[in-house]
Amino acid sequence: MAAAFSVRRADYGRASDAAAIVMLLDAYASDPAGGGEPLSDYAKVHLVPELAARPQAFSILAFDGEQPIGLVNCIEGFSTFKCKPLVNVHDVAVLASHRGRGIAEAMLAEAERIAVDRGAVKMTLEVLSGNSPAVKLYRRIGYEGYQLDPTMGTAQFFQKWL
Repeated sequence: MAAAFSVRRADYGRASDAAAIVMLLDAYASDPAGGGEPLSDYAKVHLVPELAARPQAFSILAFDGEQPIGLVNCIEGFSTFKCKPLVNVHDVAVLASHRGRGIAEAMLAEAERIAVDRGAVKMTLEVLSGNSPAVKLYRRIGYEGYQLDPTMGTAQFFQKWL
């Protein structure tokens, strides 16, 4: 039987939560699914204060006892078509040692609860097509490719570094 875990909203003002966010995001960034590069020293120092400065940001942490094992970072955006908030799930990270135990699903359920409380009309996320376990999870819990008119196809995610 898998060990029990707990999930809760992070408190950016709590030093232990701040350290957990940085540690977990650094582990995710260092993983091939996160790009394979650790966070910069700048990001490690400034990440949590910058999140805390943005009222539209919130994070979810998962713990195995006192050990942080999972992180979801969310940023509220705005749906112009619905004229209501939306929540973008920006990062979903679970330590490799704890994957496959339902942790990401539980964190996303808590993020969804918060999104509903904020009046959000939808949640969005991006995932690399080669991350099969994540794609399978997201589809299973109701996420699907974004489209307006099926004849126009599904949306693609692009980026441009500035």
